[in-house]
Amino acid sequence: MLGLALGLGWSPHLGLDLEGGLSVVYQPVRKVDTATLQNVANIMSQRVNALGVSQPNITTQGADVVVQLPGVKNASEILKTIGTTAELYFRPVLCNAAPYQPTTETNTKTKKVTTLPPPKGALPKCGSAYLYSSSQYNASDPAAYCGPCNSSGQPLYDPSFTKYPTTTPAQDQVDVTKDIILPQNPAVPNGLRYVLGPSTINGKVVTGSIIKSAYSQLDPTKNTWVVVFNLTSSGSKTFDDIASATYGTLLADDLDGTVESAPIIEAMTFNGSGEISGNFTQQTATTLGQLLTYGSLPVTLVQQTAQIVSPSLGKSSLHAGLLAGLLGLLLVMLYTIAYYRALGIVVVLGLVTTAAFIYGLISALGASSLGLTLDLSGVTGLIVSVGITVDSYVVYFERLKDEVRSGRSIRAAVDRGFRSAYRTILSADAVSFIGALVLWVLSVGAVRGFAFMLGISTLVDVVTAYVFTRPLVILLGRNRIFTEAKHLGVARGLAQARTVP
Repeated sequence: MLGLALGLGWSPHLGLDLEGGLSVVYQPVRKVDTATLQNVANIMSQRVNALGVSQPNITTQGADVVVQLPGVKNASEILKTIGTTAELYFRPVLCNAAPYQPTTETNTKTKKVTTLPPPKGALPKCGSAYLYSSSQYNASDPAAYCGPCNSSGQPLYDPSFTKYPTTTPAQDQVDVTKDIILPQNPAVPNGLRYVLGPSTINGKVVTGSIIKSAYSQLDPTKNTWVVVFNLTSSGSKTFDDIASATYGTLLADDLDGTVESAPIIEAMTFNGSGEISGNFTQQTATTLGQLLTYGSLPVTLVQQTAQIVSPSLGKSSLHAGLLAGLLGLLLVMLYTIAYYRALGIVVVLGLVTTAAFIYGLISALGASSLGLTLDLSGVTGLIVSVGITVDSYVVYFERLKDEVRSGRSIRAAVDRGFRSAYRTILSADAVSFIGALVLWVLSVGAVRGFAFMLGISTLVDVVTAYVFTRPLVILLGRNRIFTEAKHLGVARGLAQARTVP
């Protein structure tokens, strides 16, 4: 196992507390059942995997979704992407709106300026001169499309929306059947905004669930990046109805109060798939494809906590765990050699063999589809398992003493003693494994890592005792150099048995 891991370049994937990274806890805005919460975790896992993050750990804990991403360097960007938890809506672009300028009132006596609340009720209708319409679209020259623009090619905006603030993400989820205002580019403060229509067609709300998959692709004819999307069987008809109603105008992809893209609808039917083009880079096209594919969640989530664990803190925890493990191993080895002499060497070699096997096994499981990660609690489980492993040797060696007391030679005692001791080893390891299994099933979070590593180590101990400890002790028992050596011989280690009358 060790040779396989080293030969293939595998190594254990470290968890968040050992490698550093990002930890986020989300909570649904309303109570949902376990199946819905697990569906949310699965969709978020798909999002994170699409971002190229290795070994993410996304689980449900009670009513929360816990996202742990070890080793990430662009935590803020990933946090923004996985935090986009609202439904994806398709809304027609009605017109451009000017930046928000709240209405103020000045007291003539005190000269105090007061900001007045925005108008209540529904938004006004876009003026006819500012509407996006199919008459502005020229199918023979789509690149020249400007929408409502003046003679200089500058976009026109409806000034009547100046006193209306931008719609918040929370209100965006509520006003699905109403007009809203969203910024064209959230990165530009006080920039132009879009007035968007309802996300409905034929009386039904249209969400991102009609998108089956989406991905970025380089268009070789234009040497530009595009986003190719595929629709579900039921969503294909819905999207064709939307395309027919918005042909020659813009259709906005509204996700969590942000216009991710607003492409021109250049066809009335799409037959199950389509392409979004624009001024995309590879990164922006990939991000849009991910949002279209994994943008829809069955429930809106609220971020409870977000913690960025520094790599330096993770390394300190790793070094402390390794130091504790090595110190424990050293003390155990010194004690067993002092007490059992040459048999103590068996313990040392057995612990080294077990460590090599477990290292290779953990590395292989980390490289597999299981994506096993080793965190600090897992390291603790491995350290505790040293005691379980050494107990097996103690049981065997003490049984050898009993056999020697009964008058058998060391050569005869090693095999007979093992048969009796192995039954005790199996019973003890079974108790430890059942405890680890129950702990793994009933616990959550880091405790499961402790239980898993403890259970794996217990199973390895059962195998090691039979295929390594037994044959090695038999070989030592047949060699006088080891049995009769003055200070380290096996007989010396079992000397107490000979003094018993």
